Amino acid sequence: MDDVDVKLIAALRHNARASLSTLAGEVGVTRATVRTRLQKMEKRGDVLGYTVVTKGDVAGLPVRALMMIGIEGRGTERIVARISGIPEVQAVHTTNGKWDLVVEIGTDALVELDRVLAVIRRFEGVQSSETSILLASRKISKLG
Repeated sequence: MDDVDVKLIAALRHNARASLSTLAGEVGVTRATVRTRLQKMEKRGDVLGYTVVTKGDVAGLPVRALMMIGIEGRGTERIVARISGIPEVQAVHTTNGKWDLVVEIGTDALVELDRVLAVIRRFEGVQSSETSILLASRKISKLG
């Protein structure tokens, strides 16, 4: 995946129903390029589907976790793009220090969380990870 693919996935995560023309304008490429890139990402398995996330979906997820990920080499953007395509992933943060990424995950059950963690751990370039399940949130701020 290159920068165009990463931007395209980011635009789709913001609005999976956006038209090809809208996506092309946001990413700065032609409609034909968007269509071709989407088809290639779907064929490779980078994009597994398109979904709707409602406010209730996010607020009502009883199992929430933070997964810290260490990445080997220069695969951060590729891994961020793949992780961003997982419906249970609420946010992906790049960091400094021991961990390269912090991923917020929300699921309905522990077995689903376990499945998501296993998927992410199998991504090429994921060297190590550590996950903490969130027990309670005392304060939630609205950032950007």
